[in-house]
Amino acid sequence: MPLPASPYLEAFRSPRLAAVLLLGFSSGLPLALTGGTLQAWLTVSQVDIVTIAWFSWIGMPYALKFLWSPLMDRFVPPLLDRRRGWILLAQVALMLGILAMGMSSPSDSLWVLGCAALWVAFFSASQDVVIDAYRTDVLRPAERGMGAAVGVFGYRMAMLASGALALMLVDEIGWRTTYFLMAALMGVGMVTAWRAPVPEVPGIVPRTLREAVVRPLCDLIARPGALALLALVMLYKFGDALAGTLSTAFLIRGVGFTPFDVGAVNKGLGLASLLIGALAGGVLLSRMSLVRALLVFGALQAVSNLSFAWLAWAGKSYPLLIFTVGFENLASGMGTAAFVAFAMALCNHSFSATQYALLSALASLGRILFGPLAGGMVQALGWEGFFVLTFVAALPGLALVWVMRANIAAVERASALPAPHVAPAS
Repeated sequence: MPLPASPYLEAFRSPRLAAVLLLGFSSGLPLALTGGTLQAWLTVSQVDIVTIAWFSWIGMPYALKFLWSPLMDRFVPPLLDRRRGWILLAQVALMLGILAMGMSSPSDSLWVLGCAALWVAFFSASQDVVIDAYRTDVLRPAERGMGAAVGVFGYRMAMLASGALALMLVDEIGWRTTYFLMAALMGVGMVTAWRAPVPEVPGIVPRTLREAVVRPLCDLIARPGALALLALVMLYKFGDALAGTLSTAFLIRGVGFTPFDVGAVNKGLGLASLLIGALAGGVLLSRMSLVRALLVFGALQAVSNLSFAWLAWAGKSYPLLIFTVGFENLASGMGTAAFVAFAMALCNHSFSATQYALLSALASLGRILFGPLAGGMVQALGWEGFFVLTFVAALPGLALVWVMRANIAAVERASALPAPHVAPAS
């Protein structure tokens, strides 16, 4: 007699989670092609360092994507539906842009390469907006934790493909063919978008562009305890992000590990720990309340920063390096799963593209504002003091979770309702 299937194992058979996993891969693929991989191409082509530094601005669309996200809530493409149609259009544009990058050359057509890379970054950011919205709309409340986890898994696998794998392929097949191959991999997302399940609660399409811009903000602000909830979005990952701004510099300059040591541990153990943490967080989220997950995973995030302070105090130690990197990435992966589930619960299906883009921008605001100050903090406090400070910086977010636990529970309950939170304006 066959044993009854576990409800947690059944989640892995969900076509909605399969779509989120493959679209996560599609979302992560273009990032390195306009970032680290492109930087490597420019470097080996003897482009001067000032020009290479200016190319970092190509990533600006990722920070500004909330500006055009209302368009993706307001307008419905003529094929498929509002979410899958925009995903497919963005992916076609990405495939063309990556092909154009491959046909360009840093030596002969640097401006063409730069324009093609900016095109890819714009449509990659746009794809992220609508994939986040699709994930928010298509997943059932019980699937959100696992959906966040498999989305992170697909995203990181794609970054490995377009980062480490691409750089290894270059020696064998050259830059042009490598970029052509990466363009072909966009076909994974295109097939997925075509075959992905339609959201069961698609939301009401805003009737005007003004409604698509104003109503998402009004809907968020109208929630009980809205300002505190938005502050929680900004603060929950703040300590974790602040510690990460200088972690590589700390391991090399502060402790004395070689770049090879850091690369091997971060790329190997670090990535594996992050993925395990995200998947473990997703499984645990299906078994506990959102409030409890935010508290437990957030506490682990905060404590993991102290492992860096311990390493700074102890000095160069390979076992402690392995523990620190593994613990930090494991906790960060679990915290990310909880945070993404919380952000999805906050979104109204009618405006999920705009609201999720706004929430993700708000979550990165603290890191953007305070990240450049991290160097001065290290000079003033030393490495041990800096990482203790990042632990302290994580505490306000945890305190807000505790204070707002009733509001978070209400958000979780409301997000499970079959109808959208608000109707369109009359």
